[in-house]
Amino acid sequence: MKRSRYFKWGIVLLIVCVLAFLAIPVIPFLHMGNGAKVTFSAILFVIGEATFWAGALLVGKELLAKYTSRLNPKNWFKGKSETQENKPE
Repeated sequence: MKRSRYFKWGIVLLIVCVLAFLAIPVIPFLHMGNGAKVTFSAILFVIGEATFWAGALLVGKELLAKYTSRLNPKNWFKGKSETQENKPE
């Protein structure tokens, strides 16, 4: 199955989103002033949100629903057949 260019850019944007959110807890350990830390955290948060929504629009709702159901803590310890039964169609 060949993926479109938009789908691939959507995946890249979702990866950038995760990296931006994972970088936020590192900021308190950097050697900067408190104002710079707050500003940098806010910028990373906005970048993370913007890239998430842009990537979600490009990837499509089917793939996004698939991965958000896997990331839902309610489904972590259920078997594969149980999660497929609860899946909306």
